[in-house]
Amino acid sequence: MCTGIRFTSADGQMYFGRNLDWCQQFGQKVVVTPAGFNVDYAYMDAAPTKHALIGMAVVLDGFPLYFDCGNSSGLACGGLNFPGYAQYADGPISGKTNVAAYEFPLWICSQFETVDQVEKALADVAIVSKSPGGGYGVSLLHWIIADAQRSIVVEYMPDGMHVFHDEVDVLTNQPTFDWHMENLRNYMNCESRYVPEVMWGARKLVPFGGGASMRGIPGDYYSPSRFVKVAYLNANYPKKSTEPENVARLFHTLGNVSMVEGASQMENGQFEYTLYTGCFSAQTQNYYYCEYEQWQIKYARLADYANASPDAVIQAEVHTS
Repeated sequence: MCTGIRFTSADGQMYFGRNLDWCQQFGQKVVVTPAGFNVDYAYMDAAPTKHALIGMAVVLDGFPLYFDCGNSSGLACGGLNFPGYAQYADGPISGKTNVAAYEFPLWICSQFETVDQVEKALADVAIVSKSPGGGYGVSLLHWIIADAQRSIVVEYMPDGMHVFHDEVDVLTNQPTFDWHMENLRNYMNCESRYVPEVMWGARKLVPFGGGASMRGIPGDYYSPSRFVKVAYLNANYPKKSTEPENVARLFHTLGNVSMVEGASQMENGQFEYTLYTGCFSAQTQNYYYCEYEQWQIKYARLADYANASPDAVIQAEVHTS
């Protein structure tokens, strides 16, 4: 399971991030794909990347399998688990731009600059069920795609492509995005204000402290609960100005739904936990992250690779905050 979020700073700069929750590590690293890197697509002609990008990935035979990434134009994309609902095309569809599911984040962030461009292109896209090889299966995902203006959610299901405008800038897992948005109506009464004293007959009631008006916001790890909680926090968090303040906002927000090992068991009997939390700053093009057993926030800079050779993807040099 996973949780994704997008917001903007006081001056309109976009921050995008996610928790990756699972029961085992993948050997993921912060990876840079330079501009001009030639991508050998499964169903499309090989093409160079138009934009450099940075994010968390596993590199398989020189190909970056991104969990999430952002590019030099400030566009970002992340894939979140969506089993039971995601169903890709069995093979390439004639007349469509056919993108293998594992290629999707790389294709989005290497070829486009804005969500508007992406949404227009998706009208002609089929997402195809194909394993990248190397013992990996086909991950059943949906995606959140964001820039400084807005975000969208992409879900590919048995009836084809669905693109939703994400007005709360949040994504978790199943069920479908439109269900999650409808479910928010169950929490319309929740707010952040301090509750004043009230009278019940002759009895004066005063709150124990702050937080009384948000009672009802769920705190468990169930996907609908995480969606509600992060949507609430994202809507109520005050706008911040500096990069450190906004990075802190993202990590504090996603920390509220970060999974603790032992609390949520999967069908296979293992426990989920938050492998890492990642954050992409569109302003600086820095990628920040922390891991389950190493809480210190680290970061890598896409700007450090502006003149990198396009011959190969690069494991980024990591700095401590």
